[in-house]
Amino acid sequence: MKNLVSTLILASIVLLPIKGFSFCGFYVAKADINIKNETSEVILARKGNKTVVTMSNDFKGDVKDFAMVIPVPVLLQENDIKVIDRYIFDKLNTYTGPRLVEYYDQNPCYDGRIYYDMMPSMSMQKNETAIQESEAKELGVAIEAQYTVGEYDILILSAKESEGLKIWLDKNGYKIPANAEEVIEPYIKNKLKFFVAKVNLEEQTKSGFNHLRPIQITYESNRFMLPIRLGMANADKAQDLIIYAFSEEGQIETTNYRTAKIPTDKNIPTFIKDDFSNFYADVFETAYKRNNKNAVFLEYSWDLNSENYTKCDPCATTPPSYAELKDAGVFWVNSGYNNGWGGADYSGKLHITRLHVKYDRKNFPQDLFFQSTPNKQSFQGRYIMTHPVQEAITCKEAENYYLKVLDRRENELENLAYLTEWNTDKYDYYLKTYERKYERVKGDRGNFLPVFKNPFNNNNTPNGTIMIVFLSVLLLICTWFIKKSIKPKVQH
Repeated sequence: MKNLVSTLILASIVLLPIKGFSFCGFYVAKADINIKNETSEVILARKGNKTVVTMSNDFKGDVKDFAMVIPVPVLLQENDIKVIDRYIFDKLNTYTGPRLVEYYDQNPCYDGRIYYDMMPSMSMQKNETAIQESEAKELGVAIEAQYTVGEYDILILSAKESEGLKIWLDKNGYKIPANAEEVIEPYIKNKLKFFVAKVNLEEQTKSGFNHLRPIQITYESNRFMLPIRLGMANADKAQDLIIYAFSEEGQIETTNYRTAKIPTDKNIPTFIKDDFSNFYADVFETAYKRNNKNAVFLEYSWDLNSENYTKCDPCATTPPSYAELKDAGVFWVNSGYNNGWGGADYSGKLHITRLHVKYDRKNFPQDLFFQSTPNKQSFQGRYIMTHPVQEAITCKEAENYYLKVLDRRENELENLAYLTEWNTDKYDYYLKTYERKYERVKGDRGNFLPVFKNPFNNNNTPNGTIMIVFLSVLLLICTWFIKKSIKPKVQH
């Protein structure tokens, strides 16, 4: 059957902009300045009770004024903390992000011809403020440990009450968000520690990095969770957070909020190609509202078991290698496995999940708690566009082909309206192009009468009913004239 044989062409990724102040903890400033973080991403690697958390921020401002406070379940030792390169977040974002898949129609006049193309992927100064341990003790704050790791000076604090911690931070020159005290209190009651990281300017200069590298911490706890309430302390609107989660068993899900799948595998118009970021932002926003603003969205889930040869379909980039997995905190896979071309260079069971959450104090009153499930079903946020044949179609299949393109485009616009709630009336041209092609081919194909245009239709499209009435009247008039002209003469 020579019709719409479509061929997979490509996957492309979108680096979605994430705006806000979101983070696992909150930022504190040494002055009354506006501390801003535009991108929040976290990598979780969990096996048994051991968890590795890697946190990235896109802090904008003077690093000497910067510090962050994060609740942690245990007292971290120095070798439980390290800094890593930012690249691993870019890698995982590209690999797991929502993607476009492009297909190209085969010319219906040709047999066995396949088009193939590829689109490029979219796609503190060290302790400058003296720590007054005696003051800390009076305030019920204990400095459990202090380290310098990479470009960060790190304190591990415990506190008996939020007011004492707030005063201690204030006394040491940090202005905490106005609402922080309220959200700190539950962590103190649950005996969590507080991880305070400041930038050591001297060490940062030595490192040669002009940006703050992600911090990675490792701990053992039966709590598999991510503290997000502190991140709301200095936020006045809903915050976005992307979570890349690795496990040995299967998909990671939240236990105290519903995990919903982002709409996927929908055909969309080809003009979205140059506006995919805005398109997907509205896809997410629409799904977020339809799920009452309190669901966690699954955007990608894939079995990366070393024996699983198929790593994605399609791949926007190569799956993470052994070295990249190690940087991401995955500690249970081993190097050296070779599964042939395109296969894993590690051995072991592994599953990756990408979650996207938009949260605020009203709809997410609790931190995120997770569980690792045995579900290994693959899932990806995937949107499909099919490009029609561009060259002239000169064979008899043209009429059917143009009609099918018209039907497909109507479906694409309906999907676009549903996914994004966009008004698609302004995209009428998307249909009219192929309406005209269809009419022209139909007219050229040998109608014994010319195709009449409907004079009452501004779009100049044929109207079947009017055409039939017109031809019927014309036929009656012709019949009448013929009968009159051949009426036999009466012989007298």
